[in-house]
Amino acid sequence: MTDPLQLSVVIVAKNEAANLPRCLASVRGWTAQIVVVLNATTDESEALALAAGAHVHHLPWQGFRDTKNAALALATQPWALCLDADEEVSPALRSAIDAFFKRPDFDTLAGARFPRKVWFIDRWITHGDWYPDLSLRLIQRARARWGGDAFVHEKMECIGPVATLRGDLHHYSFPTLSSHVAKINPFADLFLQQHQARGTRFSVFAAMIRPFWRFLRAYFFKLGFLDGFPGFYIAWATAFGAFVRYSRLYEAENQTPSIPHG
Repeated sequence: MTDPLQLSVVIVAKNEAANLPRCLASVRGWTAQIVVVLNATTDESEALALAAGAHVHHLPWQGFRDTKNAALALATQPWALCLDADEEVSPALRSAIDAFFKRPDFDTLAGARFPRKVWFIDRWITHGDWYPDLSLRLIQRARARWGGDAFVHEKMECIGPVATLRGDLHHYSFPTLSSHVAKINPFADLFLQQHQARGTRFSVFAAMIRPFWRFLRAYFFKLGFLDGFPGFYIAWATAFGAFVRYSRLYEAENQTPSIPHG
C-alpha cells in the first residue's frame, strides 16, 4: 500500500448527511488529512465525518469566501484539495492527482485545475454552460487562498503557475429539477447583495439582452443541444435565472414601503 499524498482535503458543509458519505469515500485512504467544517448543522453530518476519519470543526458562517479561507487555515498538509460535500473525486481524477504529485516540475506549481461534471436528470452534462467548468481546487496552501467577492462567486487565487489535469470532479448539485428551481431565488438574493454593494443600477438593456445571450451561448455556441432535453432545460433555466436576478435590481430600486390605496 502506498503512502497517502501530503494532501489535506477541506470540505465546508451544512446539513449534508445525504452527500457527505460519497464525498468522503472518494478521498479516504489516499490523502493524509480530511478536514470537515460544519456550519449550524443539525443532521448526522458530524457523526458521518468522524466515522470516515475526518477532523470536524464547527465555524460560524462568514460568507463563502471567508468561511472557506477559515476552513483552509485548519489544514496541516502543504497541499489542499477543496471540495463541496456534493462533489466526488472520480477514479480518473484521483489517478490524475496522483500523477500530478509525481511530476518533475511539481515543486514549481502553485495549483491544479480540472473539469467538473454535473449529474442532472439521470445523465452527465458534458456541454453548455455547465461543462467543462474548470475548477481550481488543488492548491499549495502557502501560495493560494480564496478571493473574489465576499457574497458570491468566490474563486481560488494562486501565486504561480497552475496545471490543468484530466479527470472529472463529479458534482451532484441538483438531485431533482425542483432542487434546481429552488436555487434561483437564493442566487438572486446573493446577486442583489453583490450589486447593491457595488452601487450597480438596474438596466433595461441588461435585463433583456443578458438572458437572451445566456441561452444562445449555452444551447448553440457551447453545444448544449447535444445533452438532449436536459441541455435545453439548462439553457432556458440559466436565461430565466439571469432575468430574475436583473429584475430583482429593478424591484429593489422601485419598491415602495407600503401599498398605495385607491
